[in-house]
Amino acid sequence: MEKSIIIIGAGIAGLSAGCYGQMNGYNTRIFEMGAGPGGVCTSWKRKGYTVDGCIHWIVGSGSANSFYRIWEELGIMQKHTFINHEEYISVEGSNGKSLVLYADFGRLESHMKELAPEDSDLIHDFVKGLRKLIGFNMPIDKAPELTTIFDKVKMVFRILPYLGVMSKWGKMTVHQFAERFRNPFMREVFLALVGDIKEYPILALMMPLSWLNQNTAGYPLGGSLEFSKTIEKRYLDLGGKIDYKSPVAEILVEDDKAVGIKLTNGDEFRADTIISAADGHTTIFDMLKGQYVDDKIQGYYDHFSLFPPLLHVAYGVDRTFNELAHSVGGFNLFLDEPINIAGKEHTRLPLHVYNFDPSLAPEGKTILKFMINTEWEYWSELYKDQKHYKAEKERIANELLSILDKRYPGLSDQVEMTDVATPVTWVRYTGNWKGSYEGWIEMSLGLGNSMEKTLPGLDEFYMIGQWVEPGGGLPPAAQSGRNVIQIMCKQDKKKFVTSAP
Repeated sequence: MEKSIIIIGAGIAGLSAGCYGQMNGYNTRIFEMGAGPGGVCTSWKRKGYTVDGCIHWIVGSGSANSFYRIWEELGIMQKHTFINHEEYISVEGSNGKSLVLYADFGRLESHMKELAPEDSDLIHDFVKGLRKLIGFNMPIDKAPELTTIFDKVKMVFRILPYLGVMSKWGKMTVHQFAERFRNPFMREVFLALVGDIKEYPILALMMPLSWLNQNTAGYPLGGSLEFSKTIEKRYLDLGGKIDYKSPVAEILVEDDKAVGIKLTNGDEFRADTIISAADGHTTIFDMLKGQYVDDKIQGYYDHFSLFPPLLHVAYGVDRTFNELAHSVGGFNLFLDEPINIAGKEHTRLPLHVYNFDPSLAPEGKTILKFMINTEWEYWSELYKDQKHYKAEKERIANELLSILDKRYPGLSDQVEMTDVATPVTWVRYTGNWKGSYEGWIEMSLGLGNSMEKTLPGLDEFYMIGQWVEPGGGLPPAAQSGRNVIQIMCKQDKKKFVTSAP
């Protein structure tokens, strides 16, 4: 008889666990609070435009990266076309100049030295580090929980060529790196890349540049929801079942063993194993009532830093913007006058121009979007007063449009759609704790650290997704779902198998 698994959440981690569960003969069923797949990896329609909420680049879009295999197994590579951008991001300084982080390292080094010749040695060292990261791959074949001494020895030999660069840059933050520049412009623009996230590791900037250089970090045409729907189809084709609009209120436990779930409508469902790909805080402290927590787990939620939630402000514009470069992160704009958002004065803003994906807007038109780090507590409190909440969203949208109109004269008359999504929006639709889109900032845990997928004292239960994969992101989420099924296969004395459609 097939072993049954209930998976909570149809985000990338939950869908991945479902796919690999079906591949390995388990009988899986996913329960999702929302009306469709993807969780945070989603998009939404507004007046003929598609506002993309997640993907800017995907590690593993090229076969030189190990994650390519996972995306191939989940059906992504067979369906999606990827765009490889030549630029990561453009950052404006207060002096009118811009730093462009090019994917071509020769071009990047020449550009940076032209901007700051007095820092040539530091720039050369930085680019040298980028070059040394080329070819670095995360192992995906075996779940970390199953690695043996022999596996670890093999891994050491595999990463030996990269130990020097990892040792040199691994514990440095972007803020610490920026402080090494003598040139004030370079200090300004590098600090602008991460804003208030002082713990943001420099490797988290260097690795994407390395992947872009290798054409293994492309953007999937069609955006986030289409990406999620592809994995959903793969799961359904493998025989899986998804219950949408089915929020889980409680994980049922008997004799310290997870045995099922109870939905908010009171319906109960049983299975041999429960996997939560839902929000970590909700899973541990609500669904399980905080009964399986030790000091270590409590410490995560009491002390570790989160990626700040985002305010998304999007405009559908009757304009092409063909003159602007295509890039992963768009433009970090310096403002002549600050704008107040959630009680904080912002002197620069990140603008994404989706002029590279024609599927997101009608022909001859474009989506523009600001993604702004903000404060959960502010929006959570404001949401209690719907009148003021809506008025504040409207004020911000209008002020941001005025900023854009100065940049691109006549733009305000070309706007056909405006959409604002606050951290509260994300909590309502995805349940993410405090609206954090990627969970823990990895530096707060120590680079390379991971969390256990089990809880102390609770059997037949696992957690997967960004809340057990510090640093977040879609590839670790997909790998997390793959790994948990591999762990179950080991326990059930089954050979772990994978396939591609």
